[in-house]
Amino acid sequence: MKFIRNIFKKNSRSDEGGNFFIQLETILGFKPKDLKYYKKAFTHRSMNKRDDKGNPVNYERLEFVGDAMLGSIIATHLFNEVPQGNEGYLTKMRSKIVSREHLNELGKELNLIDLVESKIPKNNFGNNIHGNLFEALVGAIFLDQGYKFCEKFVYNRVIIPHVDIEKLEGKVISYKSLLIEWCQKEKKTFNYNVYEDTGNDELRHFSVKLAINSKVVAKARATSKKKAEEKASKRAFFALQNKISRAI
Repeated sequence: MKFIRNIFKKNSRSDEGGNFFIQLETILGFKPKDLKYYKKAFTHRSMNKRDDKGNPVNYERLEFVGDAMLGSIIATHLFNEVPQGNEGYLTKMRSKIVSREHLNELGKELNLIDLVESKIPKNNFGNNIHGNLFEALVGAIFLDQGYKFCEKFVYNRVIIPHVDIEKLEGKVISYKSLLIEWCQKEKKTFNYNVYEDTGNDELRHFSVKLAINSKVVAKARATSKKKAEEKASKRAFFALQNKISRAI
């Protein structure tokens, strides 16, 4: 009798979520208790959905929860795995693991964008949508299943397959931050001269000239000021790598 009730419960849940439930269960590795959290985790703000109290229904608030859970779980893992690491080291390593670039890769790996409900065509989304969805999913898991299930998911999907302490120690999160740190340490002046450079492109572009001690050391062009500055910083880093590596 219990077996029959379980089958009925499973079927009713599958009917309720349809293909969404099946895809979700494959990603999670367990059966969700309450689909409402996960449906919210994959609802884009363009849907303009609201709950009974008029509150917006989309994944943005779940991102906040997921970010906190990821930070907590990763921090605890690093604390246990690197007992000799000081606060600054642990903070830097955690930042590398939960960097926007890495979260975007995780979201892409799980094809989370396939589950998004949106009025915007999926090919029009920026790259950060993948990381945003991953954080929202982690937040949904925590609210649905609690900390232990959330921790298990992060270990299986993030820590075990992707966290290699030795490799991460040599990974650069931001070339701009690294370059600025070097310039300040070596008492060198630096300047990012950014200007709009649309040209014949449909998308807005920005160009940047990076000067150190009044000498231009790198140029770059991208669809945002931040990306252009980071690209120029990366080129400057590799041009000056030997000097920077000895100083940092």
